[in-house]
Amino acid sequence: MEPVDTDVTGPDEHDGDAPFAGQAGGVPDGAPTLGDLLLAVEELWPESLAEGWDEVGLVAGHPAAPVTKVMFAVDPTLEVIEEAVDWGAELLITHHPLLLKGVTSVAATTPKGRAVHRLIESGTALLTVHTNGDSAVGGVSDVLADALGLQDVAPLTVAANGLPEEGIGRVGDLEDAMTLGDFAARVFGILPSVAGGVRVSGDKDGLVRRIAVCGGAGDSLFNEVRASNADVYVTADLRHHPASEAREAALNGRPYLVDVSHFASEWLWLPAAAAALGNVLADQGHDVEIQVSATNSDPWDFILTPG
Repeated sequence: MEPVDTDVTGPDEHDGDAPFAGQAGGVPDGAPTLGDLLLAVEELWPESLAEGWDEVGLVAGHPAAPVTKVMFAVDPTLEVIEEAVDWGAELLITHHPLLLKGVTSVAATTPKGRAVHRLIESGTALLTVHTNGDSAVGGVSDVLADALGLQDVAPLTVAANGLPEEGIGRVGDLEDAMTLGDFAARVFGILPSVAGGVRVSGDKDGLVRRIAVCGGAGDSLFNEVRASNADVYVTADLRHHPASEAREAALNGRPYLVDVSHFASEWLWLPAAAAALGNVLADQGHDVEIQVSATNSDPWDFILTPG
């Protein structure tokens, strides 16, 4: 990301202390600007770590606008945006992009168009931290690995433009071996409650110790998982054919598979990300209130199971 110029002096931008659109009053004394926040975010989750296909960074917002409240969420859904607006957040940071594919219109006749209009009309900026948040130290998979108690953690794939410890996915070891059934119960216990629960493929009584994880959809990493000699692979959105093929290619049944909610696997990162951003801003002398969204944006509401 190029450095953001937050010195706005031209009359065409804004006049003196006039508030930005969507704000009830003038610029709060000592409040950082959105530009300041962008620099802090870049320090934690550099855009250079994003995958080539990804779209990260600022989606809506004026770099010179003041920011006193920041909300973190997984998805920029309309419900999440309303929650941020109601709380008074001037910045919403989401893991998933709002506009991943090119568009020719943001008319308010579509959900994404309504989202863009609501953000701009309320004066709420939107910033996406996606695969750069996956890859960075302390990112999505690091938080998942830490929550599971993994040690000696390393990336499954090393970032092309990052440090050796940065990249997509993580692999590490449990302090002590445990059964797959007990490990799956540990996974279930650390995740937020969602309808889909946790699906497991493998011998419930098989002992496991080396664990590979990838927050979000990770079925493109099976070669790396096998190369890591992992006993188990924890990820989300495992489709029928990749999962079936992984079972066919397994050596002595391994890696076993633990399939979790995409939303749940990435939600774990939000409190850690909020704390990390708060620490950076505090070190810079900024006082910003940061909150994690309470909205469950997992798309499923209930599940039926046999028995």
